[in-house]
Amino acid sequence: MLPAILVVEDEPAIQELLRVNLEDAGFTVHTVADAEAAQTQIKRALPDLLLLDWMLPGQSGLAFARGLRGDARTRDLPIIMVTARGDEADRVAGLEAWVDDYVTKPFSPRELKARIKAVLRRRAPEAAQETLVVGSLKLDPATHRVTANGEPVPLGPTEFRLLKFFLARPERVHSRAQLLDQVWGDHVYIEERTVDVHIRRLRLALQPFNCAHMLETVRGGGYRLAAPR
Repeated sequence: MLPAILVVEDEPAIQELLRVNLEDAGFTVHTVADAEAAQTQIKRALPDLLLLDWMLPGQSGLAFARGLRGDARTRDLPIIMVTARGDEADRVAGLEAWVDDYVTKPFSPRELKARIKAVLRRRAPEAAQETLVVGSLKLDPATHRVTANGEPVPLGPTEFRLLKFFLARPERVHSRAQLLDQVWGDHVYIEERTVDVHIRRLRLALQPFNCAHMLETVRGGGYRLAAPR
């Protein structure tokens, strides 16, 4: 599944420029023209990153960003503000709204793509489309391949997404509820024990490569991927 970016931009020419360049960079792109439409889209499914224009019809991008940061569901959503307002006071206002980066118009599409990837590396590493490596395990999201000691590891789609999430956050403990939200999606309603089934399948797939022990159960906490010591 390609990382999803929601572009909120009311100028059709800029909206199309962003869509073409981001799709070329390997992202799934959704575009809307105002904060109200963006809120509807976000309620439907959380994107991996929000590219948000400051000057929008109706509610401003800045006010919208502040609202997102005040909601538990969208508090950690990566946000890059794109605007023609380049004064220091405007930059400070943007950063005080807890946006992750601030890009002024006119901008270079190449620079914007680099900034998006930098924000994703910090906030959502598995969405940055970069190769993930922990110990002998290596996952290449571009080719959708997993190897252990150079040997291919066959995985089902859910196990692939699980491993990708763990590889992006080694040593961190994740509860079943967190894994359901982040791997299955926060609008998917299934039993938390479903996570255990897929963890078991992932361990079975890793066992022939002596990597199953890396996926640890933390009593009362959830699961983590431990780097070899």
